[in-house]
Amino acid sequence: MILAGDIGGTKSNLGLFDVGTGALVRAQHKRYPSAGHPGLEDIAEDFVRTTGAKITAAAFGIAGPVLNNRVHTTNLPWTVDGATLAKRLGLDHVYLLNDLEATCHGIEVMQPSDLETLYAGTPLPDATQAVISAGTGMGQGTIFWDGREFVPIPNEGGHADFAPQTSQQADLWKFLKGRLEYVSVEMILSGRGFQHLHEFLNPSVTHASFDENTDEAAAEITGNALSGKCPVCVAVVDLWVSIYGSEAGNLALRSVARGGIYVAGGIALKILPKMTTGGFVSAAQHKEKLGEFLKLVPIHIVLNEDCPLLGAAKVAWRRG
Repeated sequence: MILAGDIGGTKSNLGLFDVGTGALVRAQHKRYPSAGHPGLEDIAEDFVRTTGAKITAAAFGIAGPVLNNRVHTTNLPWTVDGATLAKRLGLDHVYLLNDLEATCHGIEVMQPSDLETLYAGTPLPDATQAVISAGTGMGQGTIFWDGREFVPIPNEGGHADFAPQTSQQADLWKFLKGRLEYVSVEMILSGRGFQHLHEFLNPSVTHASFDENTDEAAAEITGNALSGKCPVCVAVVDLWVSIYGSEAGNLALRSVARGGIYVAGGIALKILPKMTTGGFVSAAQHKEKLGEFLKLVPIHIVLNEDCPLLGAAKVAWRRG
């Protein structure tokens, strides 16, 4: 039985997979609140203990750069060491992956029903693909075709600098710079970004969730935007989607992602009606000189939230 995990700043999804039929079949699954535990070791041990499963291989996708099978998590006060985790689970080895690396592996096993096509483009097989994912944080990666197979390559582009594209976005940068030492992409394109944008667009309008955590504020703002209840919230989400599209286009150019852009992460699913109105696609394609190139690139939203979990399971299975 394979143990896999998708470990993020808000939640940790763990699953057991049976591969006896030659395919990944999920047997059990449990979601844990990440902040309620001192580390991944405790979560993994609890899951294995409560399921009573005999684990033969394990892999975990974790938000943060993985070096020498060890990672200091980006949005949690955890340090996860593969060797320590393997010992706790009674395994010879546990594979640790960056969460976007796991998502990239998961893209390979997605079915057509797991994808929503925003823009059909002109598909090109065996070409590099770009993957971008906004949630608690902002993750990015590419899937590089090496001539024989696709190779996922994670990056930490979410912590790179935000690049304004309009005078309004330049004013947003100035607004955030007055509050923050760094104005990174993630400060906007993550759950926390919605409240930042709301306070920028109209600080006189507030909502009850603004005094709570950023997850609740993001949920209220996006909910109000989808219902049309708050005009400021509508403007917030429209601006957020445009900035998201622009960053996706940047990633596609940096990786020459002729094989497509894949948008993963929970936020895109929560605001799917806003993602499909055209603002994301037009922003992705609005680039100097290479706009025509980007019009060839398909853009898909990953509807299956278990994509990174499946990707981690695939790695554990293939690498044994």
